[in-house]
Amino acid sequence: MEIYGYCIIPSHIHLIFRSENGDPSGLIRDFKGFTSRKMLKAIEENPQESRKEWMLWMFERAGKKNSNVKFRQFWQQNNKPIEIWSLKVFEQKLNYIHNNPLETGFVTNPVDWKYSSARNYGDNDQTVLEIDIN
Repeated sequence: MEIYGYCIIPSHIHLIFRSENGDPSGLIRDFKGFTSRKMLKAIEENPQESRKEWMLWMFERAGKKNSNVKFRQFWQQNNKPIEIWSLKVFEQKLNYIHNNPLETGFVTNPVDWKYSSARNYGDNDQTVLEIDIN
């Protein structure tokens, strides 16, 4: 996965990426599987998480409603992929995802959101993920 832009907020994640092997659907499937296992384990094993029982119950409840899920469902089944075919569309989508925390009222400046590539593009050395800017 080559990541060109991202924004992670409490309710969802935005990614601008390219699949090196030409299988973006498979990459999203594997990404969701890997991250859901890691996140569920982190929740289960965190003794300080006060909402643990409630969250695990919610994930179990969601899993029971989906025949594709064995036990707990962390991610929603749907995603909304958009093919980026030009620099103009890339810039539009990148601005959209960088402004997401601003629109939801979390910050007043996109570079202030810790979990966003706005920091990478803003030359901030306090970034969470490395991205492919070239």
